[in-house]
Amino acid sequence: MDLKQLEYIIHIAEENNITKASEKLFITQSALNQQLLKLEKELGTQLFVRSRNNWHLTQAGKIYVENAKNILRIKKDTYNQINDILETREGNLVIGLTPERGTQMFAAIYPTFYKKFPKVKIDLIEMPVKKQQVEILQGNIDIGFLTLQDFQKTNDNYIHLCFESIILGVPSAHPLAQVGGKLGEPLPEISLKLLENDSFAVMQTGSTLREIFNHLINEENISPHILLETRSCHTLFEMVAQGICCSVFPITYAKPSSAVSYFSIRQNPVWEVTASYKKDSYLSNAAKELIAMATDYWLDRVQVCS
Repeated sequence: MDLKQLEYIIHIAEENNITKASEKLFITQSALNQQLLKLEKELGTQLFVRSRNNWHLTQAGKIYVENAKNILRIKKDTYNQINDILETREGNLVIGLTPERGTQMFAAIYPTFYKKFPKVKIDLIEMPVKKQQVEILQGNIDIGFLTLQDFQKTNDNYIHLCFESIILGVPSAHPLAQVGGKLGEPLPEISLKLLENDSFAVMQTGSTLREIFNHLINEENISPHILLETRSCHTLFEMVAQGICCSVFPITYAKPSSAVSYFSIRQNPVWEVTASYKKDSYLSNAAKELIAMATDYWLDRVQVCS
């Protein structure tokens, strides 16, 4: 079996276009098409329904691509296991990171990782949690670093790194600010029911933090005004610090500030910082070491903010 041929078909399927696939593979479209036609002749069926701008898989094509990915995953797992036995400290890791915090974490731990595993090549993919989960399921990401609650987990594997509190921030001019607390001290508890007439900055729909916020307000049976939707937790904090509105965000994004008062929320929401990888896949020694470094990083961050 030609493993390179498997990669060719997977790329065409991912791009839904043979021209774009050939560009990514750095081969001519003609050469790629010849490989496809050769395979389809061997199988006795077409793998793609062709159109000018959009190719899509036939039923046979779906079966082929699914199993092609499994074969390549088995190959990678096999090589990783052998590399670990031989202690070569070589290989390749595809790492999923969430925007902002994920890249900050990786930049902090990579220099130490590189000293221990200089021959391990790392490819970084920055994307939201839900997209990472799809890529992990498909075997396109070896490790995804995610923040989520149990109800947001898939059937893949999750390694606990730490828990992080989700807190409420209100501007100093807010009527409740005088009974709020400061970082580093036990925060007074509050029900979001008391803020049902306030405006909030929240994460965009579809994000894990937005789902958590929605759960909280649904439990209180309130519908506060959503002033701003953003993709940045830093923006959530800044909106509160500038006195514009209230917000709910992870404690690691909070900063000591006279412009913000903090509360713990009645339901005591926390989310879990995790490392996730495809179910039944092999976790190499390099991957385990990277996860251990990430655990130390997050534990230090959460302890400083608590």
